[in-house]
Amino acid sequence: MKDSPVIGIVGSEGAYGRWLRRFFGQRMGLRVLGSDPAARDGLDPEALLARCDVLVFSAPIRLTPELIGQYAALAGGRESGQLWLDVTSIKAAPVQAMLASQAEVVGLHPMTAPPKSPTLKGRVMVVCEARLQHWRGWLQRLLDALEADCVHAAPDHHDQVMALVQAMVHATHLAQAGVLREYAPVLGDLAALMPYRSASFEMDVAALSRILSLNPSIYEDIQFNNPHAGPVLEALVRQLSTLQGQVGQGDAAARTSFREEFFDRNRQALGEAALAAGNYGYERIGYLLADLNDSHTLSIHLPQDRPGSLRELLHVFERHGVSIASLHSSRTPAGELHFRLGFNTDTDPPALRTAAAEVDASGIGHILPQ
Repeated sequence: MKDSPVIGIVGSEGAYGRWLRRFFGQRMGLRVLGSDPAARDGLDPEALLARCDVLVFSAPIRLTPELIGQYAALAGGRESGQLWLDVTSIKAAPVQAMLASQAEVVGLHPMTAPPKSPTLKGRVMVVCEARLQHWRGWLQRLLDALEADCVHAAPDHHDQVMALVQAMVHATHLAQAGVLREYAPVLGDLAALMPYRSASFEMDVAALSRILSLNPSIYEDIQFNNPHAGPVLEALVRQLSTLQGQVGQGDAAARTSFREEFFDRNRQALGEAALAAGNYGYERIGYLLADLNDSHTLSIHLPQDRPGSLRELLHVFERHGVSIASLHSSRTPAGELHFRLGFNTDTDPPALRTAAAEVDASGIGHILPQ
């Protein structure tokens, strides 16, 4: 094991491969090579096996086990002493394929699309250690640098959980999108429905919009390549069919069955503590959505990303007697730090304009178009 290993990104890198390339190169200061023909330093498998210490398989789910198998067959024992990782959403098949090699093996699953931030801070990553000895210290340094909330699991257990966490959730939102499509000629499209939104509807629309905005092959493979997805979808259909039958029956007995089946039993099964935590999380998201929908806001780019910059920015508004009701931060794909400030409805408009002008003129921040 080397302190500064050469990293090889294997596969048609895609968005996650490109994010990993930046992470390993810029965040960890490592040399990164790739096999993607579109990359300027794309190498063939022989060259990657010869020149890299760590191979990271970043390819479509359906292609990953076969791709790993090709590398294992080609390596012929030369991979002994290397570390092989994969970053797909299914773990059992890729990990099993990597175990056919003589490399040390860990499966990784970042539970997010490639983020705009430089790390996975605040996000979850599942870690499936399969064969790990000499690379354990370096792997821990990698996990520390990623800053993810790591959960360790066996590959098959991971896939069973993903049938609920991913396959069921995606299927539910895709079905919702289909119902919205069917009713659009009668009640209008999303733009026509959003003025009537509840917090729950807005959250669901955000989720289905996110799914439909990304690569459909990823979501296809999550459904079709997870052997545990089918039974979970059958269970979901059974639950919806039960509810449909109760609503169709429509009498007092059906209402009683509805409360017992969908509230009493589910409350008991999920538990008071989990429900309380989830309900609190919902309220927090609801407050965030309310802040983001507020029109009394300013968006500001903070060019000097250093301790004390935010304090200087806020002091400008304090000096002009402008109270800040909410504050949210985000980063652009280029890494720029943006703040969104919300203000009370009774804020004095001239005072706010004066404060904003001073922020721009002083160089503390740049006011962004709303």
